[in-house]
Amino acid sequence: MAHDVDAAPVEEKHGLKRVVGVWLLFAFIVGDTLGAGIYTLVGTMALDVGGVIWLPLLIALVVALLTAGTYAELITKYPHAGGAARYVERAFGIPFVSFLVGFLMMASGITTAAALANAFAGDYLASLVDLPAAPMAVAFILVLTLINLRGVRESLGANMVAAMIEVSGLVLIIVIAAIVFGSGGGDPSRLVEFAPDVPPLQGAFAATIIAFFSFLGFEAAANMAEEVKNPSRAYPRALFGAILTAAVVYLLIAIGAVIVVPPADLAESTGPLLEVVTASGLPVPGWLFSIIALIAIANGALLFMVMASRVGYGLGEAGLLPRAFRRVLPNRRTPWVSIVVVAAVTILLTLLGDVATLAETTVLLLLLVFLSANVSVLVLKKDRVDHPHFSVPRIVPILAIIASVVLLTQQTGPVWLGTLVYLAVGAVLFVVARARRKHEIRTERIDVIPPSTEPAPSGSPEAPRSDGDRDR
Repeated sequence: MAHDVDAAPVEEKHGLKRVVGVWLLFAFIVGDTLGAGIYTLVGTMALDVGGVIWLPLLIALVVALLTAGTYAELITKYPHAGGAARYVERAFGIPFVSFLVGFLMMASGITTAAALANAFAGDYLASLVDLPAAPMAVAFILVLTLINLRGVRESLGANMVAAMIEVSGLVLIIVIAAIVFGSGGGDPSRLVEFAPDVPPLQGAFAATIIAFFSFLGFEAAANMAEEVKNPSRAYPRALFGAILTAAVVYLLIAIGAVIVVPPADLAESTGPLLEVVTASGLPVPGWLFSIIALIAIANGALLFMVMASRVGYGLGEAGLLPRAFRRVLPNRRTPWVSIVVVAAVTILLTLLGDVATLAETTVLLLLLVFLSANVSVLVLKKDRVDHPHFSVPRIVPILAIIASVVLLTQQTGPVWLGTLVYLAVGAVLFVVARARRKHEIRTERIDVIPPSTEPAPSGSPEAPRSDGDRDR
């Protein structure tokens, strides 16, 4: 990938303060990318490809790196917050298209939170308490909503601690698998055994969609663009380094899980990594790992609900969603209407879908967002800016577009139907918001036009007189 990043950093007279360096940005992206999905989706991938889980992870890594190249150019070329919606607006200048990209980001956050709510109420929780899954998932969302309503400080204050716990759980699985393998246990031959009842190619594509879900999160780094020191140098290093780091962790976990636990057992569990702890025979309490997994899942779900509610508020502020989305609590200043709408839709999706279907829907939504970013970077190649920036050859976004289209063709009917419902709802909300906005502008124009005080020109009809004039 070609780049020119050694010149002086971008100088700006306004905007947010640039205080984030390479390592802090790297940690942020790693924390976002090493999400809760891997705690639950190893089993879903095993259902599609048996023990060859490493293959869809490698394919997903390639697709992620291609799209990351596009984001690296766009972020360093236009180092401002806003993400894909801003890039589409700059490339095409069509409000409805820009709105749809932003709305799809909001929808992806809601769908991811719903998937994680179902995961929270699965086998990890069942190993601690015996409670029905659906009510627990709903209660889980309601608790996160109350935290979200209380304020972003409360929502994000414990994020670093939760992220450290989350990563410690993944490291624990890698260590456990290494100990089992080192002591002569497990069965490495499973790593080349496909699922017996699924054609290998079909299973690999299906599992890649799920695997790609685990790499999502790096795109959120675009929203930190205005706070990074010398983004032209920092972003490419942090972005690619973080994705490769996540890939190594995921591959080690996948390989270790398959060596320790038969793929069929992984496929039957919504808490597959707990199966690794149990099957290892090591003195690691299952309840302790379940708590770690639940913290990781809760942290991920909360972050996505916060993101979705703030995107909804931002679209409302921009007049692209109904003005109700702009309403905030008087004291807390949190966007309560957006938060409540996000919670309600999340609960509905939790009751309608399972973890795998919701994860696939999230991937489809973000593939559409990535498509828009990859097309935008090609359109904006001719745009010149007055600072150095990272640049990728045209073949990179072209390959990313092809890869995204291939993954889109592998999506099932129910997943496409859910996405079309999102798009239809978004289109209706956009039309309502725009109609309301036009009405407000028209009303404001009428209010600011002063009444005429000039005398009627000669020969024109006499102006109406007031009652006082008639009396005189």
